[in-house]
Order: sequence, then structure tokens, then C-alpha cells
Amino acid sequence: MQTFYIGENKINLNSPPFIIAEMSANHNQSLERALQIVDAAAQAGVQAVKLQTSTPDGLTLDIDSEDFVINDPKSLWNGQRLYELYQKAHTPWDWHEPIFKKCEELGLIAFSTPFEEKAVDFLESLNVPCYKIASFESTDLPLIKKVASTGKPVIMSTGMATVAEIDEAIRTFKYAGGTDVLLLKCTSTYPASPDDINLFTIPHMRELFGTEVGLSDHTLGVGVALASIALGATVIEKHFTLRRSDGGLDSVFSMEPEEMKILVEESNRVRKALGHTQYGPTENERKSIRFRRSLYIAEDMNNGDLFTPKNLRVVRPGYGLCPKYYKILLSKKINKSAKKGDPVTWDLIG
Repeated sequence: MQTFYIGENKINLNSPPFIIAEMSANHNQSLERALQIVDAAAQAGVQAVKLQTSTPDGLTLDIDSEDFVINDPKSLWNGQRLYELYQKAHTPWDWHEPIFKKCEELGLIAFSTPFEEKAVDFLESLNVPCYKIASFESTDLPLIKKVASTGKPVIMSTGMATVAEIDEAIRTFKYAGGTDVLLLKCTSTYPASPDDINLFTIPHMRELFGTEVGLSDHTLGVGVALASIALGATVIEKHFTLRRSDGGLDSVFSMEPEEMKILVEESNRVRKALGHTQYGPTENERKSIRFRRSLYIAEDMNNGDLFTPKNLRVVRPGYGLCPKYYKILLSKKINKSAKKGDPVTWDLIG
């Protein structure tokens, strides 16, 4: 499997999980707030901030017919026209440069999801290090070809996608000149229920497509994301806001700074804990071996005395013989005097 890089960040199972804070619409149409989100993301310890580069006209048509209105009582955006929704979610293109500059000052990778071909050209003018293809665009093969033509790595979300669709997207990307692709397991519901996440897809996807695999996580909390790392996820993307109570199109399923900090810290802890297959004491465990149980003299004994359950005990610490010899030694004679608290060793056995 080819190693995937974002900038100078190596992404694989031996590296810390790469955490992406997705700003999305959480700027609430305020550049000042967008820059505050970048600050908060840096303080939380993420490696990257991601934007969405779109226009309403690049995403949909400005009409009122039924096809272009969300009609789902369970949706956060029920009743809204697609065009108006995308107007509200839109990140002004002239904001990208100051946001990216702020990220650079804070040591963060900044990149974006383009939703139309002219967005790719725009992002190229800002020299983004990589691109993301959103789940809803994973079947937009012309857009994928356009991204591939940049020669940049691509992160591809796979929400709703079948195996055939993922394969076609990857093949299209590579035939168009793309080389490095990383897949994100994604469930395209907002917020997503843990019942729909199916994390066991991650190792299967990794083996099937031969790519690094991460998680685009729309569930609440950190549990699902942490579990994904245990199953091989090398990238975690979570929507990020300052406070959910501030409102906004994506706020309900977005992380707050304190939660993101926990995710970053615990993700690194999980990655370290995975380690490798290990039996026997680790180097740090060796000093604990002495606190195992072993055989000890429990009463003062004279030369020739028989070992009995009263004077021979299995106790901690572990400087005596292994407890498996306990029954073998019962009724055998001791060949020298010993005091209570002496470890039993073979030179005591007659």
C-alpha cells in the first residue's frame, strides 16, 4: 500500500491519527467567527482545517419545484429550498485566503472540498496541498477528473456509495492522472446514528481497495471515532464549531473545542495502545514479575521437617518457586533450617 501524505504529514497505521476539523457552515456568515474557529481548532490540537468551496448555482438550480425542496420531517433542514440552503452554507471565496493564511500561521494544514470545476481552479490558485471529494459528489466523475488533473492527493468520502461506485470513482481518478487516494467511511445522515455507522467496513475497505481509510463522522461524541481508530482508521474528520448553542446549519452534529481536544488526545492514546501482537512481559512489565505469587515458608522450619499446607504457602511476592510446584513439595522434607518469610528454592528440597 502506497503511503499517503498530506503536506509533510505521513498518514498510515504507524503515525498519529490525522484529525480534520470541518468548518462547513459553522462560520455562520462571519469571517471573524471563521478565524475564531481556526484558532480554536489549533488549540484543540488538530492537524487540519477543511472548508467547503461552492456556490449555490454550482450545486443546484434556483427553482421551487418539489425536487428542489427538502421534504423530510426528520431532517434538520426540512422545508428548505436547496438553493437557499446552499446560500446559507456558502463560504465566500474571498474568505479562503485569510482563513488559509491563519491556518498557516498556526501550523495547520488548510484545504477544501470543491463542489464544481471552477472551485478546483480557484483552490489551485491558493496552492492547496490536497482535495476532498464529498460523498454526494463521489459519482460526479467529471469533477473527480478535474481534481485528478491537479496531481494532488485526494480524500474521498464514500457515504451511500456501493462497492462498484467507489471502484469507478477510484479508477476515474487514477485514469485521469491522480495517484494518491484515501477513502473515508461515511454515513451521510446528519446527525448520524451509531447504528448506521458499520465500522467493520473500515478494515474490509482497506483490504478491498488497497488504500488508507479514515472516518468522516457525523455522530455525536467521540466514541465512534475512537473505535474506528482501533479498526484501522488513519484519518478522522469531524464538523467543528465554537458552541452548538450559537446555532447554524451544522451546529447540532458539530464538536465543540473541549470535545475536539479530547478526541485528539484520546485518538493518540488509542493509536499507541494498539501496538502489536505481544505475549509475555513487556519491557516495562518486567519489574512487576516480582509481585507474582510464589512459594514461601509460612512458619519457621528445621532441617528434616515435612512441608505441609501450614508451613508452605502460595503468596506474593514472586521470589520463590512457581506455585505449580506446591503439591509436589507437600510431604517432602526440607534439607536445612528456614525462617518464616524465606522464599522456597530448590536448594531447600531434600
